[in-house]
Amino acid sequence: MLRLFRHSFLYKFFFALIFFLQVFVSHANINFLSPVTNLVAYNAQLSTPWLFAGLYLDEMEVNNSFSEIKSEIYEKLGLEAEGLSREAFDYALHGMEKLLESGYAFKDNILSIADFSQPSTQRRLYIIDLNNYSLLYHTYVAHGRNTGKSIAEQFSNKMSSFKSSLGFYITGNTYRGKHGYSLKLEGLESGINDNAGRRAIVVHGAEYVDENVIGQLGYLGRSQGCPAIPVEFHKPIIDNIKDGTCLFIYHPSEWYINNSRMLN
Repeated sequence: MLRLFRHSFLYKFFFALIFFLQVFVSHANINFLSPVTNLVAYNAQLSTPWLFAGLYLDEMEVNNSFSEIKSEIYEKLGLEAEGLSREAFDYALHGMEKLLESGYAFKDNILSIADFSQPSTQRRLYIIDLNNYSLLYHTYVAHGRNTGKSIAEQFSNKMSSFKSSLGFYITGNTYRGKHGYSLKLEGLESGINDNAGRRAIVVHGAEYVDENVIGQLGYLGRSQGCPAIPVEFHKPIIDNIKDGTCLFIYHPSEWYINNSRMLN
């Protein structure tokens, strides 16, 4: 019923009226509508565009069905044939929709998925342009040295664990550190990956993320917990996903799926 009301003329008229009252009040220097101002500011923070008397495009329908609309990309890009789990993709869309609605993510076109259900010998990092329906990058990504050899099995949010942390991240800004050009990550799931900043979990290039290493060891080189990527592509990948895009590190772990607030 509430969803039907949101799409009704009365609903749009109500918020148009609020908008014009705000304009009137701001010019008249009257403060009695401050609660209304807070309401609109709050909804602006949730990235929910409003329709004011038909002046702006009402994107609420798109936001409400983001996962549903974008789900067809899985088939159109043939991501199953590329090895990406359907479950990983659906979970990633579901979590990204929540991040967009809450204002954590502010770029709705790029989604990155590291599918750790696959062994490290496979290209299991997917950088997807959701607006242009294209797979920008499909390449290798390392997991932590204590997470497993070829197969990712153990995960941790603890300091100095040298294990990968699952879940949803938001990308930050770039910097130059001991691994060269790198990208900061913020873990968004309490108790699951929210120590990412303190653990210095970042996206960076690494020489051990290379097919030659797979040929020598039988598995990809491992990191101290970072989703390290090939040096060959690390700069363009970082530039494509920096500054507010969603990264989802997936594994069909029952503990993670049951405890993730992003998925439940």
